[in-house]
Amino acid sequence: MGRRKILGWLLLFLFTLGGNAQQSYRNPVISGFNPDPSICRVGEDYYLVTSSFEYFPGVPVYHSRDLIHWKCIGYCLTRKSQLNLDNAWPSGGIFAPTLRYHKGTFYMITTNVSDRGNFYVTAKNPAGPWSEPVYVDKEFFDPSLFFDDDGTVYYHRRGDSGTVMAPIDIKTGKLLAPLKTVLRGIKCSDQEGPHLYKINGWYYLMVAEGGTRFGHMECIARSKHPMGPYEPSPYNPLIANHGNSADKVRSAGHGDLVQDHQGNWWMVHLATRHHTYDAMSHLGRETFLTPVEWKDGWPVLRDVSRAAIEVVTKTLPLVEVDNEPQKDDFSSPSLALCWNFLRNPAEGSWTLKERKNFLRLYGNANATNSYASVAFVGRRQQHLKCEVSTALEFSPSAKEEAGLTVWLNYRYHYDLGVVLRNGKPVVILRKTIGDITVEEVVMEEPSSRIELVVKAAPDKYEFYCTDHTHQLRYLGNALTQLLGTEIAGSFTGVYFAMYASGNGQPCKTPADFDWFEYKAEEK
Repeated sequence: MGRRKILGWLLLFLFTLGGNAQQSYRNPVISGFNPDPSICRVGEDYYLVTSSFEYFPGVPVYHSRDLIHWKCIGYCLTRKSQLNLDNAWPSGGIFAPTLRYHKGTFYMITTNVSDRGNFYVTAKNPAGPWSEPVYVDKEFFDPSLFFDDDGTVYYHRRGDSGTVMAPIDIKTGKLLAPLKTVLRGIKCSDQEGPHLYKINGWYYLMVAEGGTRFGHMECIARSKHPMGPYEPSPYNPLIANHGNSADKVRSAGHGDLVQDHQGNWWMVHLATRHHTYDAMSHLGRETFLTPVEWKDGWPVLRDVSRAAIEVVTKTLPLVEVDNEPQKDDFSSPSLALCWNFLRNPAEGSWTLKERKNFLRLYGNANATNSYASVAFVGRRQQHLKCEVSTALEFSPSAKEEAGLTVWLNYRYHYDLGVVLRNGKPVVILRKTIGDITVEEVVMEEPSSRIELVVKAAPDKYEFYCTDHTHQLRYLGNALTQLLGTEIAGSFTGVYFAMYASGNGQPCKTPADFDWFEYKAEEK
């Protein structure tokens, strides 16, 4: 058999293998800080958005063809005119987006709790660009849209005593009637994240309840009219991972339903992973996928009403996505989609142009312990076990600092930085937990080019840097649980970020990062 024919058969075999359905999959399907997922289907394509809070650009858009393998294709909010985060406090900014598709247009509605409230943007292509915002109202958060068969569009969100709803002019954002409370607490109070669907002649209103911590759950009710009255499902809660302290998945809720192109139903929702029964969730709330079936006209989860890491069910034919490169050498004219800024980046604080194949940061007067943002380019920690590293070229003057931070917010972070002490450069390891900051000089007079490394395990971070002989030296460790969102009261999750700071004055010396590498060791 000729070489070309053998190659052809091999490619056909691999293509067929890659498209086979499987009998199980693993959660989370989108790992790292990606809470409040909302999903829509267009043909055989699935699009999903998640909350981004104080990070910019805002509202990442993911694409999949099998609901399991997802790839970020862009962001809904890429301009300051769409997303002003100047006043965003930690875990402020963007709350709970909803993504819908109607007659050729994508709609993403969300809340900037730190600015002008509830608004939506539109696009023909979910990868962007997206329109300027259309503002609706400023009260509360978690808005959603429902496009009814008769052309009426219903706006609904959290209210002060449950879910409120009213018809809306989708062209102008003007409400066509006063908001009405259509559903109060089903299993408990603190209702949020409402989504309305029409299925087999019934209107189903699905809501999260119980707060977003360990009491979180998802419930559902139905009516013959979108404005109610609604009857709750006898099978509520639809999903709830509480009541079992040994469960390694908790806080399941804030979901969205989708019917796949083969007729099966699924729910995407948030949940947190805990590697031991008493561990905190430092990665934050992640996106899980759970199969749904119907019983007596109500959606229910298969087997039990709990989310799981290992899910045994037949999947759609798998369609792999291109893996993000482990190493970014900053040779592209723009930053890769994995990178985020802390709030809107200050003009001139970063550049890929001044030095070819380097990310250059100019620190501002803010320190890492400041409420206001330092110069910061970071990406989510997506794996409990991973390793990140970067090569930094930096010769600081007085007060100037640059390095690698393990970041939850300005009150909870670990910094591995190069600074000047007594007129000489040193490497410091600084740990900030609430009001307590401990700083230690871990290397004297490093080279002007140094590699900084963080090795993450489920329970701790280990810090390393290279010495004058280019050997990696162990510098110390810190607990992951102290960056847990339950301790910090945060809605986000850990980032690994390159940073620069003038600690009270703008930096004149640039911090040049040659590359950044992220190695995942397990999901």
